[in-house]
Amino acid sequence: MLSIENLEKELKSEKLRSLYLLYGEELFLLESSLKKIKSLFGECIKGINYIHVDETNCNELIADIETPSFGYEKKLIIARNTGLLKKEGKRKNTELAKLKEKVNAYLKENINMINSSIILVFVEEEADSKEKLYATIDQLGVVCKFDYQKPIQIEKRIKRICNGYKVEIDDNTLRYFVECCGTNMQDLINEIRKLIEYVGEGGKIQKEDIDKLSIKKLESVIFDLTDSLGKKDIAKALEVLKNLVYSKEPLQKILITLYHHFKKLYFIKLSLKYNKDIINSLKLKQNQTFLVNKYKTQAKYFQEKELRDILQSLIDLDYYYKNGRIDLPIGLEAILCKYCS
Repeated sequence: MLSIENLEKELKSEKLRSLYLLYGEELFLLESSLKKIKSLFGECIKGINYIHVDETNCNELIADIETPSFGYEKKLIIARNTGLLKKEGKRKNTELAKLKEKVNAYLKENINMINSSIILVFVEEEADSKEKLYATIDQLGVVCKFDYQKPIQIEKRIKRICNGYKVEIDDNTLRYFVECCGTNMQDLINEIRKLIEYVGEGGKIQKEDIDKLSIKKLESVIFDLTDSLGKKDIAKALEVLKNLVYSKEPLQKILITLYHHFKKLYFIKLSLKYNKDIINSLKLKQNQTFLVNKYKTQAKYFQEKELRDILQSLIDLDYYYKNGRIDLPIGLEAILCKYCS
């Protein structure tokens, strides 16, 4: 298996293999690598030297490989979400299982022909490493799993983009930027480009620029609200809530996000109390582990019983709102006032 970074280096050096499997959750980086492969391949004429295969026509894959790309040296085949590499459920699809075996055997027996005339790229949302076809691609070509990036990897990528435009951003500001704007690479790149344009070549991105220009994720704003709540700053807590409402953030979404946030703080308390692993308790993905210290800091503002009471208040508010007994904004403000007092 090749890492994302090593695959990107290969493609940057214009090295193109004949067989790829690209899969995983980090779709922006996956699609960027796929775009680079297509760019290196060159001109794509659909139906001639460029074929798209999916689950509806994956039984034609072998025929597509064997059909000549008339007038062109090589053919590019993108096989996307075919199901050929997905783990079988309890009810086994016998036709799909047979096709998997057939494709696997064909690739093994015809790899020399494929190397000379085909670029075959499997693109999957998920792939089972126990599948025979997975092992074959790993042996004969390249397998790359696009996991969500860790915070340090995200920061390095953003730093490289800034350096490319001769814009400076220090480590603390970069960390704050990721905390505010989330870990989705597409969103981060959109936001950093906006900041780069604002400060200009030779400029330096400051925390104030991020506050002024960047679209903060709801989760980040909820952190701000909880900070104010923990510090008993009712004016600030209500201001943050009103800004969320004014920005047309759905009220039900605000309520749900608040509930999940305080639930995490409650789990932090229990994890520390019973010496449990916090990352597992909060079910954080690897691109979210940087939030542990922020959660731990906020959990210190509240007693265990207080967090239970807040959670119950949010549950009660949801019930009364759905039954038409309370207005949601007023109910949220009442909860904030109660726990700031």
